[in-house]
Amino acid sequence: MRSEGAGSLASLRELNRRRLVDELRRLGLASRAELARRTGLSRSTVSSLVTDLQSDGLVVEREIDGAGPQGGRPPVLLSLERSAGAALGLDFGKRHIRVIVTDLAHAVLADLERPIDTEHAAAEGLEAAAELVDQALIEANVERGHVIGAGMGLPGPIDSQTGEVGSSAILPGWIGVRPQQAMQELLAIPVRVENDANLGALAELTWGAGQATEDFFYVKLASGIGGGVVVNGQLYRGAGGIAGEIGHSLVDERGPVCRCGNRGCLESVASTRAIVDLLRPAHGDDLTIEQVIAHAHAGDLASRRVIGDAARALGVVLAHVCNIMNPAKVVVGGDLGAAGAVLLDPLRDQVARHAVPPAAGRVEIVPGVLGRRAEVLGAAALVLRDVEGFALAPAGNAGNRKIV
Repeated sequence: MRSEGAGSLASLRELNRRRLVDELRRLGLASRAELARRTGLSRSTVSSLVTDLQSDGLVVEREIDGAGPQGGRPPVLLSLERSAGAALGLDFGKRHIRVIVTDLAHAVLADLERPIDTEHAAAEGLEAAAELVDQALIEANVERGHVIGAGMGLPGPIDSQTGEVGSSAILPGWIGVRPQQAMQELLAIPVRVENDANLGALAELTWGAGQATEDFFYVKLASGIGGGVVVNGQLYRGAGGIAGEIGHSLVDERGPVCRCGNRGCLESVASTRAIVDLLRPAHGDDLTIEQVIAHAHAGDLASRRVIGDAARALGVVLAHVCNIMNPAKVVVGGDLGAAGAVLLDPLRDQVARHAVPPAAGRVEIVPGVLGRRAEVLGAAALVLRDVEGFALAPAGNAGNRKIV
């Protein structure tokens, strides 16, 4: 009979195995030294546990192109074996549904998108997403039993207590719906739901401009304006799940009435919708934000002025964010993020003018690098980074794994 001490050691070893797997799931690729640093385990313990995980078919070595830091052999990094599982990301927009499948090493295996009616009901969107998931899994050659979970993004507030979609002018057909429960019933796998700005932040943390940055603020500039807060390398949601909601900050008390009912919100003067509405009399009713950005890059003075005014309003709000949060970076994403220097230069000027010097001097304001894929990648990252660990078993039994 095994002694109590031996049982405790076995439990500790299993716990440490899970810690390594969780870190690899979050990072995608990591060296043994980085795993030791992040878990606090000794290098010898990490090496021993990695050997076990390799024997079980859960972890593989990947040789990366290029020389090592001192010009020696290319670094050998670890990742989870593809057959250890897969993650789904679902992104619901006003006019589209997008689905990706990733393996646990963060590689995208399939990426599909389809248009949907702008006034679609929630049931229609959910059914269409479930069909797209089936297609994506076939394209990725992944069995449904290998999927450990799905992340789902919506461009609207999610009540952290009830799980219901709150008031939304972007997806009015979803108000009062509990999307996590509904999608989980359709897919028969664990689902987590998050607003799109938080997912943009999570994607940039995992794959983009926020990598290796512990504290940053992500702002999504689209038909709505939202923000995501990353603190100590983790997404911070706040008590009610609306941390970073800067779109309804007051910038002009005599400004236009916002969809939220207040007057002069940032979103009412700096969203892509507000920008396009200002320029349509000169450029036609079919004008899009992509065309506005193209006009601005081509030197159109009106387009440059309107984008610059939006940037200056945003800069005042972000200066307050910098004073309160003191982030290392502000990452600018969303449709308007593609405007580049036309947007970022006046934005940086306003932050430098209105933030206190210690905060303004340390923050780096950079464009997001993931473009329109940010939200759907962030939805997959919900699974890769935040879902509780899955049961460990040999790779041949991957289809039997479940969230525990």
